[in-house]
Amino acid sequence: MRIRTSEQPLFLVLVSAAAVSMLIPAVVGLATEDFRSARSFLYAGLMGMFATWLIALARSGRTWTRRNTDLVGLLSLLGAYVLIPAYFAVPFHEALRSTTYLNAYIEMVSAFTTTGATVFDVPGRMTPALDLWRAQVGWMGGLLIWVAAAAVLAPLNLGGFEVTWAAVAGSYETGAERFQRANLLRRVIRFTQQLAPIYCLLTGILWVMLLINGDNALTALCHAMSTLATSGISSVGGLPNAESGIAGEMVIFLFLFFALSRVSFTNDTSVSRFGLHLDPELRLGALIVISMPILLFLRHWIAAFEVNAGEDLVTGLRAFWGAIFTVMSFLTTTGFESADWDTSQAWSGLGTPGLILMGLAIMGGGVATTAGGVKLMRVFALYLNGLREMERLVHPSSVSGLGPMARRIGRQGAYHAWIFFMLFAITLAALMALLALFGQGFEEATILAVAALTTTGPLLQHASEQAIHLSELGAAAKIVFAVGMILGRLELLAIIALFNADLWRD
Repeated sequence: MRIRTSEQPLFLVLVSAAAVSMLIPAVVGLATEDFRSARSFLYAGLMGMFATWLIALARSGRTWTRRNTDLVGLLSLLGAYVLIPAYFAVPFHEALRSTTYLNAYIEMVSAFTTTGATVFDVPGRMTPALDLWRAQVGWMGGLLIWVAAAAVLAPLNLGGFEVTWAAVAGSYETGAERFQRANLLRRVIRFTQQLAPIYCLLTGILWVMLLINGDNALTALCHAMSTLATSGISSVGGLPNAESGIAGEMVIFLFLFFALSRVSFTNDTSVSRFGLHLDPELRLGALIVISMPILLFLRHWIAAFEVNAGEDLVTGLRAFWGAIFTVMSFLTTTGFESADWDTSQAWSGLGTPGLILMGLAIMGGGVATTAGGVKLMRVFALYLNGLREMERLVHPSSVSGLGPMARRIGRQGAYHAWIFFMLFAITLAALMALLALFGQGFEEATILAVAALTTTGPLLQHASEQAIHLSELGAAAKIVFAVGMILGRLELLAIIALFNADLWRD
């Protein structure tokens, strides 16, 4: 009996893809003579493939009632971020042995949501197969959000699309047209065929360039996958421990631009109606990446009297580069720290600029990219609305000269952006309250909540003087942190959309 992939549920296809992906760390474990990891991933992958094949076989040849694809798509995404990490954690837990299943699940949720926070921050605890698996899960999570943004979220004007040019112009389907769209899985397959080759090609190019600059194969691959997925996962504890040095940082910096705007790699969802050089997200992101390091650099001449820093040109250039790279990294919610970030802090006189890093992460990257946060397009919409309101204070009867599309995004887009920002703030406060209830201090609860909702796990190490260790949290606090990561990746608007009665009508 023939099994047609397009007739299967999206969630089942995602689980089968997860099962097949486990063969890669199994091969790596076999090559490195880590037979425990090889067996764990091989057995888990084979059982997953066999189980999904049986379910698909049972479903084949039957006539199924037509479902609301919008509802199924949202439920599939929610189920993927909640349940698939539980499957990912099985071979990880069996291979590591020296941890609980809850810790393994939190680790996989963190990787799959591209957060990158780790429970296992002790150097040397991971084998090469497990290091690769963490980075690979993050990479697959990044590809999933690339595809899901176009196939699931864009038709519903969610995930930041509610403030884009196409949304305010009404170019997406509405009403009855929504129910006439193609089968959900066919849309997912079509966008996967379009985007997966780009995603793999960019990862491969970055991997080769890091190899050329001195990294070994595993480190270069982990950093390449973590850069494209903005997960910030590293097999060597971060870029300062990599062999590629500043040359590797420069290469990674160039590829971080793909997290500032979806227009940088595709125009499948019409995020912008303008050319790449006029894209508002890229322009706003570039402005932040340039202006913030300049301010930190210029602060040296105020703080030098306090830190006794000398006028060294080389040190100044290193400090400037460290600030540029780290600002770009946290703005895209990747969280890689430059090897010269310590030099930049000493130059500027700032001990631990945690508020700056958290502010950058909250601002976030581009719509429908792997970056988290509020998103630059929403920030741009609020900026346009604020600019227009200041004009009206001076000229109450004036008509905006920004053009019809800018007027619409400044009015309608700002309304939706403000709603999202309020929901983000309320969710942040709720997570902080829960984390405080389960034993965390105010500062720790704030950093944990921001790191979860913005999917920027490295904030736990760099946002305060003392690093926050997830392994020291209680079980309840870990679960709250996992819920926050899922909410941050899927965004609260998508969760609220599940309670819309229109979506439940066939």
